[in-house]
Amino acid sequence: MLIGLTGTPGTGKTSVSKFLERKRHWKVIHLNDLIKEEHLYTETDEERDAVIADMELVRQRLAEIFSGKENEVVILESHLAHYIADIVIILRVHPTELKIRLKARGYSEEKIRENVEAEALDVILVEAFEWCEKVFEINTTGMNIEETGQNIEKIIDHILSGNEEELSEYKPGSINWIDLVP
Repeated sequence: MLIGLTGTPGTGKTSVSKFLERKRHWKVIHLNDLIKEEHLYTETDEERDAVIADMELVRQRLAEIFSGKENEVVILESHLAHYIADIVIILRVHPTELKIRLKARGYSEEKIRENVEAEALDVILVEAFEWCEKVFEINTTGMNIEETGQNIEKIIDHILSGNEEELSEYKPGSINWIDLVP
């Protein structure tokens, strides 16, 4: 089962997926690394210090990787995961905390502003609704990696057991920071 772990950069995707990989031994594919390592991109955006993924090449490569592993839990971690996985968990964080996290990473002011606005406007959530069958979201504001991991485990365990109706606290759309957009 492929589960996308997505969200605006800085919401904790990489940290928590590494934690889950160690704790639960779930297979995690760090999509951004795969794209760069296997040159699954069309160009480099120097201004944003990013690559432009070739999503068709990405899909083809992931199909090769997942062949025969349909019964395993595989987490696809990336801010692009919602373009590929049918089931996604979106990590969210209050824009003020996101700004602090991105500054600590050394992001430019423009890149920080762009990501904070994307978080406040629910950009990934809206895209996930367009692309995915099942969408869950977790507000990671003030949570540590273990707490975030426990929430993700709860969602995945309930999906696997067919008890998704017990996941109402992760219902998408319950997080709203639109009033923070200038």
